[in-house]
Amino acid sequence: MHPTQEARTTIAAIASPMGTGAISLIRLSGPDSIPIADRVTRGKASAQLPGTLRHCKVYNLDGHAVDDGLLSVFRAPRSFTGEDGIEFTGHGGMLVTKSVLDAFLSAGAVSAGPGEFTQRAFLSGKLDLTQAEGVMDLISAQTQLALRAARSQLEGHLGRRTTEARDQLLESLAHLEAWIDFPEEDIDPQTGALLRSHVAAVLSTVNSLLATADQGRVLREGVRTVIFGEPNVGKSSLLNRLLGFERAIVSDVAGTTRDTIEETINLHGLPLRLVDTAGVREAGDRIEAEGIQRTVRQIEHADLLLEVADASQPRPPAAVLPATRAHRILILNKTDLGEHPSWSTAEAVRFSCLAGDGFESLSEAIRTALQFNEMDWGEQAVAINSRHQASLQNARTHLTAALELLEDSLADPELAAIDLREALDALGEIPGRVDTEDLLDVIFSRFCIGK
Repeated sequence: MHPTQEARTTIAAIASPMGTGAISLIRLSGPDSIPIADRVTRGKASAQLPGTLRHCKVYNLDGHAVDDGLLSVFRAPRSFTGEDGIEFTGHGGMLVTKSVLDAFLSAGAVSAGPGEFTQRAFLSGKLDLTQAEGVMDLISAQTQLALRAARSQLEGHLGRRTTEARDQLLESLAHLEAWIDFPEEDIDPQTGALLRSHVAAVLSTVNSLLATADQGRVLREGVRTVIFGEPNVGKSSLLNRLLGFERAIVSDVAGTTRDTIEETINLHGLPLRLVDTAGVREAGDRIEAEGIQRTVRQIEHADLLLEVADASQPRPPAAVLPATRAHRILILNKTDLGEHPSWSTAEAVRFSCLAGDGFESLSEAIRTALQFNEMDWGEQAVAINSRHQASLQNARTHLTAALELLEDSLADPELAAIDLREALDALGEIPGRVDTEDLLDVIFSRFCIGK
């Protein structure tokens, strides 16, 4: 069981990034936040109206002023965590910030753990679990699309959809269990068909959310994009051109790239994790052989393959690739040197790393291949993460099994009820309607301290 608000300690942490800056922010949350702040501000906190800022000094236990700044007071339940809270904005030096935190800790607060403020907001009912995860996604977002999806999750769109599906399923389960408990009250075929249609509707919602799993992974982790091809066709030059700076060594000597090189770029709102690989050919030594083997492993795990070829040379035999489901784009580089006639029928992006020609065509080809266009993302974008995906897959398995049993007139309806209860629990795990303390510990441990 989670501790009640009365039993909770009062936590404090630095909520601004570590290092020297213009200002710093110290946060407190818990039942003793205001008395603790009173001890270090000489009674200023309890006399302050909520929603106002007040200039004051912070004193340590020796009575020496360690900083002066602006004090904010938040009274429960009108705060982020639902508890009494304090925020002090002071000067941004590392030593002065730590001295202010030490003053609050010496006055009775305890150091907050990673994500503890957001966890308390969840436990107080201020956020559901998907919104709490949205806070982390918002902080981690590297592109506008990722930011939009995080805002959508923080605003509760995913939580509402799963809660609505769960409520609909709960109603269906209640009807089914009434049928089981009171067999003398026969359910006519039309009512049975209605029950199946309700379960099928929930299954449809689950499937539509599962369809966003790849988009969610892409937004959070980026598209794993592997650049490969024969030696000396311009793979490293392409990487440097996409990055906009010289990241990889470029040389006319074949086999220069021995290991994989990885960098991330933002391509029109889409994060690409670019991986430059060793040229695929017969290895000249053990080190190059290991580099080529790593290329093969990268291809196996890729989301997108950018195959680079020299447009000025005759077309070689098609490359034999390991099994992969990745999208593949052929890039004919060195078009500034002219195109060999053997490439005339090739469906490819014509490109010149030297002149920079073809960049927009490549960008459009990547967006088309991934079917990931910013115009497809409305204000209520949903992109589930791996935790949501596991719960939804579990729910789908049990919903499918329940439908099969409900359609079988000879099947025991109690078995269908068992599957619906399992699906109900799986859907409840997503917004946090099922109390799983270990799950909460895993989720909030990924947060930074102070959030």
